[in-house]
Amino acid sequence: MAVRIRRDDVVYIRSGDERGKTGKVLSVDYKNGRVTIEGINMVWKHLRPTEKNRRGGRIQKPAPLHLSKVQPLDPKTGRGTRVKFLIQDGFKRRVAAKTGSDLGVVAKA
Repeated sequence: MAVRIRRDDVVYIRSGDERGKTGKVLSVDYKNGRVTIEGINMVWKHLRPTEKNRRGGRIQKPAPLHLSKVQPLDPKTGRGTRVKFLIQDGFKRRVAAKTGSDLGVVAKA
């Protein structure tokens, strides 16, 4: 499977309420096709009082988005980009499709 988006990538949000924003990927769930992004799609989680947290309360946390709504950020243009894969010097690399900017190494070829 081609890994287009990885943890710690900076991604561009293509659609939804957060369209046009960018953020750092916290986690990727390939099985369900979801990605969690820092500061994007924030929801309130209600906590019941427990031994650790005696007061309970509400916290805000990022909820996952579908992978189809995000694209890796092209460092040259600052916008989302499609990804293509090239093999250079024995490594499989992710590259921005139009500008050719390097997006990182995927694996050793």
